[in-house]
Amino acid sequence: MKLTIQGARVIDPAAGLDQVQDVHLHHGQLMAIGAAPSDFHADETLVADGWLATPGWIDLSCHLRDPGPSYKGNLKSETLAALAGGFTQVCARPDTQPPLDSPALVQALREKAQQAAQAQVWPVGGLTQGLEGQLLSNMAALQAAGCVAVTNMRQPVQDFLVMRRCLEYAATFDLPVILYPEEPSLVAGGCAHEGAMASQLGLQGIPETAETLAVAQWLLLIEQAGVRAHFSHLSTARSVELLAAAQAKGLPVSADVALTHLVYTDSALEDFDSHFHLQPPLRREEDRRALMAGVQAGVISAISSGHLPHERAAKMAPFAASEPGQSTLEVCLPLLLERVAAQELSLPTLIERMTLGPALALGLPMPRLQAHQDLILIDPEEVWTPATSSWQSAGRNTPVWQQPLKGRVKQVWAQGHRHIFS
Repeated sequence: MKLTIQGARVIDPAAGLDQVQDVHLHHGQLMAIGAAPSDFHADETLVADGWLATPGWIDLSCHLRDPGPSYKGNLKSETLAALAGGFTQVCARPDTQPPLDSPALVQALREKAQQAAQAQVWPVGGLTQGLEGQLLSNMAALQAAGCVAVTNMRQPVQDFLVMRRCLEYAATFDLPVILYPEEPSLVAGGCAHEGAMASQLGLQGIPETAETLAVAQWLLLIEQAGVRAHFSHLSTARSVELLAAAQAKGLPVSADVALTHLVYTDSALEDFDSHFHLQPPLRREEDRRALMAGVQAGVISAISSGHLPHERAAKMAPFAASEPGQSTLEVCLPLLLERVAAQELSLPTLIERMTLGPALALGLPMPRLQAHQDLILIDPEEVWTPATSSWQSAGRNTPVWQQPLKGRVKQVWAQGHRHIFS
């Protein structure tokens, strides 16, 4: 079938394109932008005045819960949630059950993804065996099996010698290392940012130095090892400063920030709402603004969903005892468009941080509006409500459940298939 999308604002950061144009597809494959090919006669015309057409988005950090407990989610449910949020490529975290620390497990995930996944799944392997921080994983074999990066998530590495060997081993194969900076001894059971709100609520705090100390340590080792490194889920203003200084020195480092830390602050904890129990914790307004400025300036080159779906019971416990995380894939667009409306972030920059930035960080295929590439169509004005009838993820652990949101992904073309969300 031949389809013409008429009058959409086409934003393609990799091509430097931001224009109102027509888009022409044949059997789900992009044929042309602007004038249609001479032999192209549309079977369907979709009027998209005021809508956005962009390359498919890439998420660098989401939990697909596979392998693991199916009641929290699975490849089918969470990749369908990804498509509903505009993400046609997702990086699968290795902290599964069991962890993705061997080529056999990575291969099994890839084979299952080919059968069940709705979006492209890029495995991220374990930096150490079992994510236990002691013995190095077989990174060469993980890379050969399809891993695009390795990480130990928030699990501590035994000591600086093991850290150094991990980075040097990864550098040998030019394999990116994703770092979630956190000094375990300063976290020590904390569940909120160390500050006035935590004191008021009687919650054990986590100081910002739990992150910034780890960032500083990793940067010194990165400089020595020469490894490509990506810091994930930064949460403090000081981390942005450290990263900017490292990039100015020429270190091969990039970073992302989770959606939640661009939208919320620790003031959201006031009612002990466990949806806001997150890792890292929500910080101050000053930190949120510094993170947003880092995104706008390009110091932080990607925005990640931080998607972590949970069943209802996981969030029913008292705040400190609840499981951290939010289900976010499907609400990234409207919540980020709110920041655009507040003039904290430009729309072209937002699209770049969801497409080009993530691809460059891990060396993924460049998302562009051309043949055999993914395309998403967005109505930035549509108001919709996250509810059972409109939700794809197995996890409903979001603070905006049954609240009206503005901005929705309408259609997605991923791997040649058309998906309609309405």
